[in-house]
Amino acid sequence: MLTDYSGWWNSLETLQQIYWTIAFPATLIFLIQMIMTFVGGDIDDMDADVDTDLDDGAHFFSFKNLVAFFTIFAWSGLASIEGGLATIFVLILSSISGLIMMVIMTALFYFMSKLSHSGTLQMSNSIGKTGSVYITIPANRTST
Repeated sequence: MLTDYSGWWNSLETLQQIYWTIAFPATLIFLIQMIMTFVGGDIDDMDADVDTDLDDGAHFFSFKNLVAFFTIFAWSGLASIEGGLATIFVLILSSISGLIMMVIMTALFYFMSKLSHSGTLQMSNSIGKTGSVYITIPANRTST
């Protein structure tokens, strides 16, 4: 079995070897991230000291986005090589594909963060509105 793998690996061009070297670990980490997301774990708690105004959970250079970039970069590069494209087009296409994936992931996390709501009642929203109460409200603020 090992000789089959060695023969396959040695038959690849250098660019293919590079893409396969990126594809294996990136895909493995991507799958682990996906499983952890569904199970409830989170491996994106590694905060960098980057000053940004994005406090909504949408960060372009996050660990998840970088893993997604390298996963799509490698697999689209391998597919492009199999398609017979020239090396420069393979590099350009795989880079663009990875960047598009990063943009999609950033947008996804941005819009998901907008779905959250604190649930805190804002008293200012009740001014001038009609409502019903179940506790007696004392007149002229005579008690609490």
